[in-house]
Amino acid sequence: MGTDKLVFYIIGGITVLLLVLIVLFSINEGKQSQAASNITSYRANDKEKPEASVSSFFSDLGNMNVKDEKSAEFTIVNNGLKPLSLFKISSSCDCTYGQITIDGKVSPEFSMHSKNPWVGTIAPGKKATLSVIYRPFIMPVKGEVSRDVFMETNDPNNPRLNFTVKANVN
Repeated sequence: MGTDKLVFYIIGGITVLLLVLIVLFSINEGKQSQAASNITSYRANDKEKPEASVSSFFSDLGNMNVKDEKSAEFTIVNNGLKPLSLFKISSSCDCTYGQITIDGKVSPEFSMHSKNPWVGTIAPGKKATLSVIYRPFIMPVKGEVSRDVFMETNDPNNPRLNFTVKANVN
């Protein structure tokens, strides 16, 4: 086999691989868009709407070693009259994960590049628990660090929630 054919096969293989990756990415984006489009939206002046209430958006995990894993829990309550949807959960770093528990059902873990179409629903008067998990060994750093988990909601007054954990990594 000649050098020209070998170069042709390599370029062709890379091109096919890139096309497959583009198709897979497009399918995943479509699933996420479809999940978001199934969420009922409300206006701030609607009398009946979901209302996200959070007692705290911050937790100090204290001192920890790079090899450790620590987590903080946050409670999200729906004080509204309509179901509260939680979606598009992500984090500020691949070392930080968010996981939601609603009525005993646990979501997948979400991190920085999550494109999961998962949507959680909190009924009026009910609550969910968000666990923010920090694993410094994935992206080793030392000193004081701050990491976030974000999520979107269908509460028109709180469309995006941001939860922060701080730690001192040794």
